[in-house]
Amino acid sequence: MIKFNVPCVFGCENEYLQDALNRHSLGGDGIYTKKCNQFLEEKFCAKKVHLTTSCSAALDLAAMLCGLKEGDEVILPSFTFPTSASSFVLSGAKCVFVDIREDTLNIDETKIEQAITERTKVICVVHYAGVACEMDTIMDIAKRHNLLVVEDAAQGVMSTYKGRALGTIGDFGCYSFHETKNYTAGEGGALIINNEKYFTDAENKLDCGTDRQGFLRGEVGAYSWVTLGTSFMPSELNAAYLYGQLLHCEEINDNRLKSWNTYYEGLKDLKEIGKIDIPFVPHDCVHNAHMFAIRVKDESERALLIQYLKDHEIQAVFHYQPLHSSKQGKKCGIFHGEDRYTTKESSRLLRLPLYYGLKMEDLRNVIKAIHEFYEIEY
Repeated sequence: MIKFNVPCVFGCENEYLQDALNRHSLGGDGIYTKKCNQFLEEKFCAKKVHLTTSCSAALDLAAMLCGLKEGDEVILPSFTFPTSASSFVLSGAKCVFVDIREDTLNIDETKIEQAITERTKVICVVHYAGVACEMDTIMDIAKRHNLLVVEDAAQGVMSTYKGRALGTIGDFGCYSFHETKNYTAGEGGALIINNEKYFTDAENKLDCGTDRQGFLRGEVGAYSWVTLGTSFMPSELNAAYLYGQLLHCEEINDNRLKSWNTYYEGLKDLKEIGKIDIPFVPHDCVHNAHMFAIRVKDESERALLIQYLKDHEIQAVFHYQPLHSSKQGKKCGIFHGEDRYTTKESSRLLRLPLYYGLKMEDLRNVIKAIHEFYEIEY
């Protein structure tokens, strides 16, 4: 069976895990947490990075820092994972969903401004598949309307927009290091803070709402509860595992890009004859080969192709049912404007196996099987 995903194991992680164990310091904010934070700050020219227990936790923290209250509104795409929305809802906000672009499946930047009201406080963008949203336009809209921008860059580690790392462009950026991502801690994430005025509040909220970090630096005589917060920090074991992967991020990235490019070259003939659509990457964007997703005619054809691939020992999956049409989405949000692409594109999208170390033979077998399904010679 060619699995859809195999969590990355580069080979050096045990060294750092054992070192963490030998130090007898396994809680959060230890040496490996600090090493990861520093690595990410330097690698991506980020002002401040904090590891978190997940990208969902990073989004929760970002939503808290935005100072949202009951009745505020957040504009975001409906084509995304539920936590992109629920983090803002938990802070009391209402979700205003807008349509996505047909080419990248990212939020349609031309639909944002007409969805803004006097209650709008935040624009949350989701960099789908590690391909950047049109950030110049979005940041201009945010500036003119005095709005904060949160980048859900869960899939965007190592991707850039006009040379800038995803997650470092808006006020806040959120990364995921879940086992399905390019670089993993098993479970984990990070919050990137690009606006210095939030540094202290973020530090306190991250540490259970206390000013303990200030106490450790000798800035206060005793630490106390100073704001709302919770335990966002991952364990040192998660951070140690992740650190081993971050040190080899270029090798991992190159390997994934090789697989992605193999799919692209092997399937573009089916795109040319109108059988499928394949990923589109705008020229200002450098992606990280997080996924390779094709789009077929419709949901029925997708089900048939999934079964065909399964019969040939290949695991392929779909994801992201539109949030605005879900039970919870109807309770906590509205869709602004026409749903031209969100539902249509989500119903015909199919993700192919892609992970570090995927064998070239397996890639070719996937490409061959898709050609056979469409009765096209490969």
